Amino acid sequence: MAYKKINETKVYLLAFELAMKIFEISKQFPKEETYSLTDQVRRSSRSVCSCLAEAHRKRLYPAHFVSKVSDADMENSETQTWLEFALACTYIDQDTYTQLINLSEQVGSLLHHMISNPEKYK
Repeated sequence: MAYKKINETKVYLLAFELAMKIFEISKQFPKEETYSLTDQVRRSSRSVCSCLAEAHRKRLYPAHFVSKVSDADMENSETQTWLEFALACTYIDQDTYTQLINLSEQVGSLLHHMISNPEKYK
C-alpha cells in the first residue's frame, strides 16, 4: 500500500529511513529484549519523525519550532545510545552499528542546522 509521508524534508526522510532500518534490524533482537532495548530503540528513532512533524506545524513560531527540533535531536541522541547497547550486547555487528550511527549523525547535523537557523524553515 502506498502512503505519503507527512513531511518530505531531507531530515525527515533520513530519520524515517533510520527508523525503518532499526525496525527491521531489531526484529532479530532476543525476545527478552522486547520490552526494553527493542522497544526503546524503536520508540526513540520513531520519535525523531514525530517531533519533526510537530516542528513543521510550529515553523511560524521560531521558539516553538526550535523546541520541537531540539526534542527531535534529543530523541536522535537517545537512539544512538540504544544502538551502542545493541552493539555491546552483540545484537548488531560493527558494520551495522557504523551504518546506523552514520545515518543518525547525518540526521543530527541537519537538526543542528534547523536549530541554528529557524528562519530558513518558515
